[in-house]
Amino acid sequence: MALLTHIKAIHAETRGAYGWPRIWRELRQRHVRVGKERVRRMMREHAIRARGKRKFKATTHSNHGLPVSDNLLNRAFRPERPDRVWTGDITCIATQEGWLYLAVVIDLFSRQVVGWAMGERMTRQLVIDALTMAWFRRRPAEGLIFHSDQGSQYASADFQALLRRHAMRGSMSRKGNCWDNAVTETLFGSLKVERLHGMRFETRRQAKDEVIDWLGFYNRKRMHSTLGYTSPMAFEETWRRQHGPLAA
Repeated sequence: MALLTHIKAIHAETRGAYGWPRIWRELRQRHVRVGKERVRRMMREHAIRARGKRKFKATTHSNHGLPVSDNLLNRAFRPERPDRVWTGDITCIATQEGWLYLAVVIDLFSRQVVGWAMGERMTRQLVIDALTMAWFRRRPAEGLIFHSDQGSQYASADFQALLRRHAMRGSMSRKGNCWDNAVTETLFGSLKVERLHGMRFETRRQAKDEVIDWLGFYNRKRMHSTLGYTSPMAFEETWRRQHGPLAA
């Protein structure tokens, strides 16, 4: 019963985000000695499971005559240090007031969300605001690669001018190829499956609050399998401690 209480507590804390593999790892981090098979069996017996999958609305508008950047990233999703490669994308969330659009900027090194913006319309200003937030928070060195899809928001003259102003190099996925920007696709999938699935929002404000809460959880606490089951912020902090002044 004590173990079941621990499992239910973690499941509640993560709002159903974790299945048995992550719950088992979280138990071990909390010094609860238990085998993974026992956790899997108990969760199955008590119908404790991660939130289910759902379909999503496409947001990319790439049928435009604007210039398109070369794919500099070329699916090299593991840079050697922070603030060398960022990726961006847009998704939408349904509310009773209408769609809420979310634009994010992710540092590929730690998978941390370093900038975001939300609004009622899917405009170039949305992605400009997300990138501006990321730049003010991180102040990266010149030459950073910013990768996105070929959406008109990212291809716009205003957004491209912002990249040049911050000495960033633009990179874009091949048309219709979501795998070229798989990290942001995965982030949006996690947000919608782990937190938003099954929720109904009367207002955009309610949806914004839920998204901001999840982004904080994702950056600070959520275990990331590609980071050795640590959170994005913990992964980066460990790297900076190991590399000392050179990490600045």
